[in-house]
Amino acid sequence: MSADGVVQAALLAVLKAIPGLNGVFEGPPVKATPPFAEIGETLSGDWSVKDRDGRELRLAVTIRDAAETPARVQALAGAASAAIEALPRDLDGWRIASLVFVRTRLLRPAPGRWSAVIEYRVRMLAA
Repeated sequence: MSADGVVQAALLAVLKAIPGLNGVFEGPPVKATPPFAEIGETLSGDWSVKDRDGRELRLAVTIRDAAETPARVQALAGAASAAIEALPRDLDGWRIASLVFVRTRLLRPAPGRWSAVIEYRVRMLAA
């Protein structure tokens, strides 16, 4: 399986285990009840070495909520970050060499709506 595919599957599994989320979606959901998580597009680039294939991935997860304050979305974003950082290092033919937090953005797209976007950089080598 591709590096993108194994990380996507692992990410989906760890996010689904977070209590308080009403779902985890691999893109914009057609119908969802907040709070929920949405896995964004994965950017992938070459990170190969002399004797092994490698990939550098940029991951984005968005937690969306409807509330008066951002407290719940911030708590869920913290739980999502902890889950991402606990991803297994060995994934179906690939090994995570590094997993680095890039940034979190708190957005207010409309009154009573909150989004937290969490971004990570993952560097992987074929096992």
